Amino acid sequence: MEGDSVKREELEGATGEAAAQEGAAKGTTPHETAPQEDVSGRLAEILSVASECIQPEELKARLLLKRRLICYDGFEPSGRMHIAQGLLKCQIVNKLTSNGCTFIFWIADWFAQLNNKMSGDLKKIKKVGKYFIEVWKSCGMNMENVQFLWASDEINKKPNDYWSLVIDISKSFNINRIKRCLKIMGRSEGEENYCSQIMYPCMQCADIFFLNVDICQLGIDQRKVNMLAREYCDIKKIKKKPIILSHEMLPGLLEGQEKMSKSDENSAIFMDDSEADVNRKIKKGYCPPMVIENNPIFAYARSIVFPHYKEFALQRKEKNGGNKTYTTIAELEADYLSGALHPLDLKDNVAIYLNKMLQPVRDHFQNDAEAKSLLNEIRKYKVTK
Repeated sequence: MEGDSVKREELEGATGEAAAQEGAAKGTTPHETAPQEDVSGRLAEILSVASECIQPEELKARLLLKRRLICYDGFEPSGRMHIAQGLLKCQIVNKLTSNGCTFIFWIADWFAQLNNKMSGDLKKIKKVGKYFIEVWKSCGMNMENVQFLWASDEINKKPNDYWSLVIDISKSFNINRIKRCLKIMGRSEGEENYCSQIMYPCMQCADIFFLNVDICQLGIDQRKVNMLAREYCDIKKIKKKPIILSHEMLPGLLEGQEKMSKSDENSAIFMDDSEADVNRKIKKGYCPPMVIENNPIFAYARSIVFPHYKEFALQRKEKNGGNKTYTTIAELEADYLSGALHPLDLKDNVAIYLNKMLQPVRDHFQNDAEAKSLLNEIRKYKVTK
């Protein structure tokens, strides 16, 4: 890059070379490698959280280096947290941190303001961000290798580094390419777009390099902007590309909902929902018999309950087949597809498991005075799209 663009050596520092030098100072150089058998096991564990990985061979090569890999996911503080952001994310983070990764939660307060969350009220956005952290800390997440970073704070510490990246990224792509990324904000290319929405993908792309990320571990709905970062590496001839480890989207409770919506309370199970709320929502949820595709109740069993408990211990009346313990998801699928497992029995048991998993969060917000006050305030906020 020439002229006023980001200097090549600065960009390489932001994308991994600095980390290698830091590792050398600690006695772990890029030339030191982990045993192949250790890497194979860790690779399998890390890949198990994803519906897609770009690229597995790059991930394996990165795992061979004797250092912790940096993973990140960004969250807009946009209202109460649902179980996709809570329970599912907790399982993913625990799997990654136990296999040699450090996980950064990028609390994207400025991004939420750009996207008009909480009507763009930054004070409310920051309150919601604090609530997010309280939920993650109370839902069983191992915090040993987890960091919570506020976007506004970190950017303000190194504004020249960050905004130089944003500017250079914005100069590297045309408007149409950036607009293809708008789905990351829950927007479409066809709707009216504001300038802030064009800035957003450039900033999210810059986050990846600013945070020196090895792995972008976000939902599959964020794929286009993560690919933008890899394209940027090609344009600038940056060798260390971010690995994209995308997890599936947890569907909403209602028919045809690809993901949970905070603006539709009946489409999502929230981390602070009462036991009665969970039971009511699951009971009303879409759960077609003998169909697992696009079935949200089965998706919760497969993606949340089974990975956590390593089994699904079904409780039901003797006249309906009696109790049964499934030790593989394939067994559960087979019984549901054949009709041996009725939708009402599946619903009842998914509700039991989810309530059990959510109880520590409820206890925290009930027993911690500060957290309780925070939740009561958040519940008053109007969720904006």
